[in-house]
Amino acid sequence: MPDSTYKEQLETWDRGHLWHPFTQMQDYAKEMPLIIEEGNGVFLKDVDGKEYIDGISSMWCNLHGHRKKEIDDAIKRQLDKVAHTTLLGPSNIPAIELAGILAEIAPKGLTKVFYSDNGSTANEVALKMAFQYWQQKGLKDKTQFVALQYGYHGDTIGTMGVGGIDIYHKVFQPLYFKTHFAPAPYCYRCPFEKQPKDCSFACLEKLEDILRENKDMISAMIVEPLVQGAGGMITHPAGYLSGARALCKKHNVLLILDEVLTGFGRTGKMFACLHENVAPDIMSLSKGINGGYMPLAATLATEEIYNAFLGEYSELKTFFHGHTYTGNPLGCAAALASLELFDKEYILENLEPKINHLRTNLKRFELLEHVGEVRQCGLIAALELVKDKITKEPYSWVERVGIRVCLEARKQGLLIRPLGHIIVIMPPLSIKVNELDIILEITYESIQVVTRDRE
Repeated sequence: MPDSTYKEQLETWDRGHLWHPFTQMQDYAKEMPLIIEEGNGVFLKDVDGKEYIDGISSMWCNLHGHRKKEIDDAIKRQLDKVAHTTLLGPSNIPAIELAGILAEIAPKGLTKVFYSDNGSTANEVALKMAFQYWQQKGLKDKTQFVALQYGYHGDTIGTMGVGGIDIYHKVFQPLYFKTHFAPAPYCYRCPFEKQPKDCSFACLEKLEDILRENKDMISAMIVEPLVQGAGGMITHPAGYLSGARALCKKHNVLLILDEVLTGFGRTGKMFACLHENVAPDIMSLSKGINGGYMPLAATLATEEIYNAFLGEYSELKTFFHGHTYTGNPLGCAAALASLELFDKEYILENLEPKINHLRTNLKRFELLEHVGEVRQCGLIAALELVKDKITKEPYSWVERVGIRVCLEARKQGLLIRPLGHIIVIMPPLSIKVNELDIILEITYESIQVVTRDRE
């Protein structure tokens, strides 16, 4: 723990020099900075020694808890050999081994692995692969994409071009390529004013209209399977994903699944698409790929995609894309250790009781006056706060209700983060049931405190 003088220096530097992501720094400067010093299991500790439950898995990526010995040891062993070597030409052992294992556990047909650094770059790679694939197949007009309203795939230019969240993406619109946006299957706020009992997948009908009318120009559809993350943890109804897969095949459009958030057990299966037995043409992975330890991402593709890039060097069919830390040995070593833990500790098998417990105990949130909808998929949960439960009127941005709830939870020893007025709960997969109960209790109390204050 730093002494008081150094702690004050850290706070001054933080406010004076550090620009935090997705943060209004004018507001941030008014708050006392939370500076994390260490972690253990599902707990994080700040520079004052106060502990917090990591209720969002350090931005949705930690799986096994902090300072997991097996992953720590794997990184240390690799560090004793080499920290980084380029993959532009040479190869390295952890990158090779991880590629083999990813190909084994991935949905059928995804046998080729291209590494990058994070979710944005994994999706950027996927978009470029899909685009260049059709160019090299001779279908030069297939230069457009389909994505979903409220979709989020990253913050690089290409991924923002397929993003459907105005507050993140609208200002950069002049930089984008052509993307068709299909309505999200957001059942709570259905754009077709349907109810689940009489829904006939009007959203899929609209998607088919887009594909049918533009199939000669669309290269791929990109979608977050089952759960749209940054858009509000929007959970898709069963059958939507398999329906979208069938439509893409019907209209000769590639399907890219963005499993950056949903991959590696978050939904109760290794990959979300396995719930509906869907195998995409391209799949993007990051976040939980190595338990949230180090920057690493992978884009998986089929042999069909890969083969379109083969040819004589002079034909310029090469995929001219890469990153300095592509296939970083430390990141890959951590991923190998993380995947070993899935078998060693029966991670997926042990998730079901936790998922059921979460489902049961979320029901009481439905009775709160300002919780419009409770959403859950696996060990992912979201609480949509509304000003009026009957009309579904949302809180205004000025009221900062989501932020206020999370600040109240922080006082009580829980770290969660809002998506506007939507509260997200996404703990490490290793969380114990009693720790899950603490998260739910603090969240419940924090919502009551804040919404009562607003009234």
